[in-house]
Amino acid sequence: MKISVITVCLNAGEKLRETLENILEQSCMDLEVIVKDGGSTDGFLESWQRENAAGSGAERVRVFVEKDRGIYDAMNQAVAHARGEFLLFLNCGDLLDDRDVLERTCRALEEEAKAGTDMDRLILYGDTKGEKNDVAIASAPQITGFTCYRNIPCHQSCFYSAALCRERPYDLRYKIRADYDHFLWCFYRAGAKMRHMDFPVAVYEGGGFSEQRENRALDRQEHREITAKYMGRWELLGYRAIMACSLAPLRTALAESRMFSGFYHRLKERIYRRKS
Repeated sequence: MKISVITVCLNAGEKLRETLENILEQSCMDLEVIVKDGGSTDGFLESWQRENAAGSGAERVRVFVEKDRGIYDAMNQAVAHARGEFLLFLNCGDLLDDRDVLERTCRALEEEAKAGTDMDRLILYGDTKGEKNDVAIASAPQITGFTCYRNIPCHQSCFYSAALCRERPYDLRYKIRADYDHFLWCFYRAGAKMRHMDFPVAVYEGGGFSEQRENRALDRQEHREITAKYMGRWELLGYRAIMACSLAPLRTALAESRMFSGFYHRLKERIYRRKS
């Protein structure tokens, strides 16, 4: 199995249906879908399984119901069940951008294998479309220390070697940024190769736990703790100086604005393309 698409859920209802149907429309056949349910009581998953007992690719969906201690614990449990060589975490309500995303990703994986890349130390990532603002969000063509500090690729647009996820599960001490911590571990500790695929992977719904206003203080706190763990003092001071000089708060406001986000992300994409 080349790719496992992992979706963790708890009483997700129709959002889970939307995500599953989107995945099963993929032209790539070399995949499985792992649904890790934390013990839902809405009855949707059982109903979906009855409706799709045969046909429509539903035989590729493997469902596991286990209690967990939150989304990152659920993701760790799902990794233990996955058979794929590479893993994509797609949350309920998120979608793959078009039906050929996984097919193009498999071709990229084949190119890396032919080039002699250590496939157990590989992350492929693409661009992301934001459903909330209906804009394309370009990912950096190369991952650097500053990229890790400022703006890593959207988690839903990253294909991780399963070996990386098994070697280093998500750290449950972090309630919001465990995926960020894991990405930095891959870059700074595991020496993973990170290759940008020049196409959108996911359509990100947004509005999740980390984006809620009441969780922003915790988000900032975890960012400080994680960056201090992987980056040196002078490295951090340099990145903070760059952020201050480049008007980071203003750029963040533009990126999140319904009126200006399209212009901002198109400009960012042009800058990235010149650097690539």
